[in-house]
Amino acid sequence: MPVFVDSAPSDQVSGLDPAFNERVAAQLEVIEERLREAAVADTQFVTEAAQHIIDAGGKRFRPGLVVLSSLLGPDADPDEVVKAALVVELTHVASLYHDDVMDEADLRRGVASANQRWGNTVAILVGDLLFSRASSIVADLGTDFVRLQAETFARLVQGQVAETRGPQPGDDPLEHYLDVVAGKTGALIATSAVFGGMVAGVGADVLNALDAYGEEIGVVFQLSDDIIDIASDESGKTPGTDLRAGVPTLPTLLARRSARPEDARLRALLEAGPATETEVSEALHLLRSHESLAAARAEIGRRAEVARAYLAPLPAGPAKDALSALCDAVISRSA
Repeated sequence: MPVFVDSAPSDQVSGLDPAFNERVAAQLEVIEERLREAAVADTQFVTEAAQHIIDAGGKRFRPGLVVLSSLLGPDADPDEVVKAALVVELTHVASLYHDDVMDEADLRRGVASANQRWGNTVAILVGDLLFSRASSIVADLGTDFVRLQAETFARLVQGQVAETRGPQPGDDPLEHYLDVVAGKTGALIATSAVFGGMVAGVGADVLNALDAYGEEIGVVFQLSDDIIDIASDESGKTPGTDLRAGVPTLPTLLARRSARPEDARLRALLEAGPATETEVSEALHLLRSHESLAAARAEIGRRAEVARAYLAPLPAGPAKDALSALCDAVISRSA
């Protein structure tokens, strides 16, 4: 099957019907074509800027979840599946334009970020354009989809505000961070799974299961990104991006809890924030050999099993098997 994470090749997933795999792949090809079309604007300049991140590729994790969940029922309209997938991916891509401005990122998916290439103002406005395209498409799906999209967007915004504001006095920094991840990442991935189920016409019990599964696997997906940002030099993003931006992550929060004397230098770097590239490199080196990285990987494995357990009410079949396989794939990408 197509696996919508970056380091889990399809040959690692076995036992699925080849015809099912082909059906999923064909649907994703259509979505990819329509995604570029949705980013076409009135001028060539805006079109180029709006297609910039789309053309850089990506895992298409959210559209993949829409497609897989839509196959839980026999009667999903293929055009509605495509529209639902476009809504979640356009929303996601739009948020990346804004995130890169706030993070002052230089790279996105291995290429220059839009803010680096055209400046912050253009990047923000292009993100707004893509949000508007998502809103137009979701209107074709009906009021239930519009309502869920609006609620999801509210969670995205509130998650970003919470991240920007940081934990307040009395807040546990790790709990605060996990709440931010649930809002910024888990919410839209949960909506992706639910949108697919809605198009398929599944019952309320299955929709509730997809919602819980999607949010948990979304949190796992972000936590695995936390590890990749520290441990990998081949992710398409500059290693240590979160360190430079002062953004807390699961490994760094766990490391800051260490009371070991030998961790004093690492704690000092993390608490003050690395001020130079030399300090970023030093912090990365220390984190890569620190026990917090293993603890973070263990937490990812635990949460992936929680996500898998939420799939119990789903009807047996290749779609359920594929959603379960994603739990293993998300673990593999941060191994």
